[in-house]
Amino acid sequence: MFEKATKKFSQFIKENFDINDEKIKHKVIHTYNVVKMAEYISKDLNLSEEDKTLARVIALLHDIGRFDQAKKIGTFREDQKNIDHASLGVKILFEDNMIREFVEEDTYDSIIKTAIANHSKYELDEKGMSEKEILHSKLIRDADKMDSFRAKTEDDIYTMANITEDEIENSLITDKLYHDFMSKKTILSKDRKTGIDMWISYIAFIFDINYKSGLKWIKEKEYINQLVDRFHYKNRDTKKKMEEIRNFALSYIDEQIR
Repeated sequence: MFEKATKKFSQFIKENFDINDEKIKHKVIHTYNVVKMAEYISKDLNLSEEDKTLARVIALLHDIGRFDQAKKIGTFREDQKNIDHASLGVKILFEDNMIREFVEEDTYDSIIKTAIANHSKYELDEKGMSEKEILHSKLIRDADKMDSFRAKTEDDIYTMANITEDEIENSLITDKLYHDFMSKKTILSKDRKTGIDMWISYIAFIFDINYKSGLKWIKEKEYINQLVDRFHYKNRDTKKKMEEIRNFALSYIDEQIR
């Protein structure tokens, strides 16, 4: 199942998008890395071979809506463009019936659809979900966030977020966002007012990791330190608060993985 889906995914990208476009390239790399993260979590959870395969397929397809988003509006900033890439992905796969090109049987449709629809929501509402839908929704949310940390340490800032390094380095942290972070809350897009607010919202992903394997991975790769240290903060208060955020995040991860 995964091999067929991978072959079709590669064909889908080549036939519909400019693979030399930096945003498209960024999302292709992200997709395959999320597949690796899904494999990592699945192994750590000792899932069945069926669930391991299904997790990889969901990871492969989870951001299929991102490619149209990048092609049509040239940004991944959904808060600015009123685009929900998860809903767009569900439309492409299930309303346009493209799912059958990736996965022949319909046995897993409900799980795939539910997981993709929920992978980027602020919170996961488990009401009405089956155990498998909950499992795979949590797994893809974690795998997606895990690779987001890698991307934020390696990739071009403007390609990812349509913002410059200067905008981040010279901006101030808003009080509400700082308070939310120190209260162990993930950050709503509408509450991000400055460049540094956006960056902190990525670090806050740690508060919505479901399985310890994800936090262990983030600690092992030292992603918190890398994200904090990526910029030279020009404002003294921002610099001070970023150190507080670093220490709080590191302590939180240690507490969770004990």
